[in-house]
Amino acid sequence: MPGLPKHARAVVIGSGIVGNSVAYHLARLGWRDLVLLDKGPLPNPGGSTGHASNFIYLVDHSKEMTALTVESVRQYQELEVFTQSGGIEVARTHERMQELTRRLASGRSWGIEPTSLVSPAEIKQLVPYINETILLGGFYTPGVGVVDSLRAGTLMRERAVSSGALHVSANTEVIGLEVKQRRISCVRTTGGDIETDCVVVACGVWSPRVGRMAGADIPLTPAVHQMIDVGPVPQFASAKSDIEFPIVRDMDTNMYERQAGGDLEIGSYAHRPILYDSEDLPSVKDAALSPTEFPFTQSDFAPQMEHALELMPEIVGDEKVGVKYAINGILSLTPDGMPVVGESADVAGLWSAAAVWVKEGPATGKTLAEWMVHGESEIDVHASDTARFHLHQKTRAHVRARAAEGFNKTYGIVHPSEQWATNRNVRLAPFHERERELQAVFFEAAGWERPMWYESNAALLDEFDDRVTRRTAEWESRWWSPIINAEHLAMRERAGIFDLSAFTIFDIVGPGALASVQAVTLRQMDVPVGRNVYTPVLSPSGGFRSDLTVMRLGDDHFRVVTGGAAGMSDKKWFRDHLAPDGSAQLNDLTSALTTIGLWGPRARDVLAAATADDVSNEGFKFGACRTIDVGSVRALASRISYVGDLGWELYVPMEQGLRLWDALWEVGRDQGLTACGIGVYGTTGRLEKCYRAHGNELETEYNVIEAGMSAPRVKAEDFVGKEAHLRHREEEPAAILCTLTVDDHTSKSGEKRYMLGREPILTRDGKPLVDRKGRRAYVTSAGAGPSVAKHILMAYLPPDRAAGGEELAVEYMGERYPVTVAVAGATPLFDPENQRIRS
Repeated sequence: MPGLPKHARAVVIGSGIVGNSVAYHLARLGWRDLVLLDKGPLPNPGGSTGHASNFIYLVDHSKEMTALTVESVRQYQELEVFTQSGGIEVARTHERMQELTRRLASGRSWGIEPTSLVSPAEIKQLVPYINETILLGGFYTPGVGVVDSLRAGTLMRERAVSSGALHVSANTEVIGLEVKQRRISCVRTTGGDIETDCVVVACGVWSPRVGRMAGADIPLTPAVHQMIDVGPVPQFASAKSDIEFPIVRDMDTNMYERQAGGDLEIGSYAHRPILYDSEDLPSVKDAALSPTEFPFTQSDFAPQMEHALELMPEIVGDEKVGVKYAINGILSLTPDGMPVVGESADVAGLWSAAAVWVKEGPATGKTLAEWMVHGESEIDVHASDTARFHLHQKTRAHVRARAAEGFNKTYGIVHPSEQWATNRNVRLAPFHERERELQAVFFEAAGWERPMWYESNAALLDEFDDRVTRRTAEWESRWWSPIINAEHLAMRERAGIFDLSAFTIFDIVGPGALASVQAVTLRQMDVPVGRNVYTPVLSPSGGFRSDLTVMRLGDDHFRVVTGGAAGMSDKKWFRDHLAPDGSAQLNDLTSALTTIGLWGPRARDVLAAATADDVSNEGFKFGACRTIDVGSVRALASRISYVGDLGWELYVPMEQGLRLWDALWEVGRDQGLTACGIGVYGTTGRLEKCYRAHGNELETEYNVIEAGMSAPRVKAEDFVGKEAHLRHREEEPAAILCTLTVDDHTSKSGEKRYMLGREPILTRDGKPLVDRKGRRAYVTSAGAGPSVAKHILMAYLPPDRAAGGEELAVEYMGERYPVTVAVAGATPLFDPENQRIRS
């Protein structure tokens, strides 16, 4: 084999399913001079791909993960390495059966068909060796199957090589990565150095160690997943293929069982979390089996064998069936359970494709290749973006704490609003103690502890009485309180004070600042000093990359305010698009400033009582921002609102935040000022005004026209996505974002149920709604509208269904509920003329 090339267009490190896929798709998209490295032998270099169970279930509550899985199956089928077997997720408890109805709905939202709920008797027909008497039912997906991931990787690698695009070097270890001026410049290996400005780290459990060679963080931890093979199984004696029966997920015990030729494979996510560091993994030479196949710890698996015996006694209880293979297999876990994909925020040109399982491997490779070549991918992977992590989320302590907590939730029943319990109280607002005194119930966002509601406001329930919706069903009552709706009404009638500390805030300054912000924003940034501008940030294809606010504080000074969840990704995007001549700089002020929101019809009265500055409508117009004195605190006040009411966002240095809170609280008592939680800010207030949210309504999959956010004119200056946006303005939209309300919440049991989001929108007779791009209609956001006395849903609908008064249905917990389109487009349900916000 010839030696390593001295130069490469890109170097992919890692030859598991993900690395092979990245290399193949880069070659398919036209890149040449590619190099694929692995320190192990081929075709099985010793990573997690080599011992993976290789089965693929299609449905996930995450739209992103489902899309990656479906695309991966398509590629596996194209490579002829996919065997369809069907799969059943079985339920031992009523709680699990309810969860399976949610999974059925998610499948319909994402277009996974056919799927069905099945009875114990039907499960027995499909899996004759199962003990159906301990089951209540199951969720059956015929499209589930198994793959030969090693063969798939080999085929991809060979195709890239045969095209002349790829050089492969096995048994070649990376020993260093060189960085110059924050960009990758060289890969040092045991076989020589390769100069390159583009490196993909696809090393699975070794990724953190390789990333650190370049000074970059790849937040994941190696963890154990136990699995055993038992056999020979008499029931499989005549098997003619690797799998002929559906795979079973025993969800309530965090286990799975699947035929593996003449054996039965049993895997578990129920044992204690067993975590390692990348440095703990042995070399290929020193490993007994492979570097990711650790010795089996029998004591951890003993309870799981009892569960397997209960479920499949004919096999597991057969004395002639013995354990043939047992390992503590090593896989990757991240602090939020999502992959780590994209370009590093630390080092330009260093890309990650890590914590990716076999079921997402080919699609992740395709996605990353598209991102590298075109600047974006067909599938929106914002929740997997490696740039999403804040600094504390990259620490070893945080990664391990969250990974350990999340491990036993792999098959868990996880509520959409469920909060992490570990590594909390990392970032506290300066008025945190005041919030604790008010009995705040804290939810976390980007490490910040934010009040979702205040138990001290319970008296408001009596004040607003039957205007406040109470929920009786346990599921939608979790992580929620009717106090949220009462706080909302108090704000609408008087005034509310909000903790907005979780904002990510950064300044763009310098002679090139205007050009820099113009280049990435849809709206016009060349506005007078003292103006704020809400703007979408587009992808190259004209979809939504983000949405945020920009304040012009000087000729060469712009302040960007964005949400905590997308904050680090937005920061990277703006930094990557700074003027190339160095005439603009980005300064992160997130930990230097804190923000308080003040809204409601009496917000001006509250603020006027605390300042001598003119805050009248004539003296401080909507959309303006300027410095005012609030007591002895100097604050940047921005007249803007995400709850659709009169008011301001007030920014002050972090150490003065408590003084600002106290000053407003003191003068606000006479005006009925109420501390309001993020439940009002992010849900009830937002939905009444039909405001869109990134990650819900705003994704790269949809464009500005479909979202109803187009402006009368497009600025002359160029910006990312402009060409596509202009094209969209000339086309008929494939879907229209609509606001719907629920007509009747009454379930078959008589109990009223309330949707939480992501449910499928159907015709009244249960047929799915599909737009001309093949996208299903589903609920993007859901929540109460206390001021309009409706439960509000938002959804993109095909144009022929996007009309006020259109009668449709939503599927929730296995039942259909009638809904009606209230608004097609962006007109708010509450205060449609926007008189309050501009008063």
